[in-house]
Amino acid sequence: MESTDNPDLRLVGGHPALDLINTVEPRVPGAAPEKEHLNTPQELLDWAVRARVVRADEVPRIQDAWRGEQALAAALAIREALYAAVMIRLDQNLGSRLPYQASLEQLATRYAAAAARARLALAFGVVAAANLKFGEIAEFAVQDRLAQAAIDLLTTENIDAFRVCPLDDGGCGWVFLDRSRNHSRRWCAMADCGARVKARRLTSRRRAAQ
Repeated sequence: MESTDNPDLRLVGGHPALDLINTVEPRVPGAAPEKEHLNTPQELLDWAVRARVVRADEVPRIQDAWRGEQALAAALAIREALYAAVMIRLDQNLGSRLPYQASLEQLATRYAAAAARARLALAFGVVAAANLKFGEIAEFAVQDRLAQAAIDLLTTENIDAFRVCPLDDGGCGWVFLDRSRNHSRRWCAMADCGARVKARRLTSRRRAAQ
């Protein structure tokens, strides 16, 4: 598997939990990816800042407190459990609910641990009286906020808006939310997969015409 420290990894999921899923390329169910973007704790932390899971000013405190390898393992476990749950749900083939339920239970366990470490703070200037702040303990900040993001995705987003960049048509398998006006978004990013597929098709047509 190729590693990469590419700072330009696109965040196209429309939700940080989907951007976490999309940290491997390509995303093929049941197959090892060719590229892994989260190989080290530092890559995880850099990505978390870019994905706005943590703020840049929190990084020194997190680095001083966290157990990086443990946080990375937790992040990858959340990523794969979430991906499994999303793909099984999208497939609608729930004749056997065991893998789906196992993924949900793993996410629920991590969310429960994160919630136990969360802090309830009074909120002013908004409708709610208080907010539950996740990741306030620096040692667990990244993994706890990722657990929160995963549960937020599964419990608040409309499943009909979920899309997968089509592997069969040359896409990458990344998962994203289609918030286009007519719900017709097909590619993770037109500038990436969409453009490459169109270029390949154009080349094929030209060759066929020769």
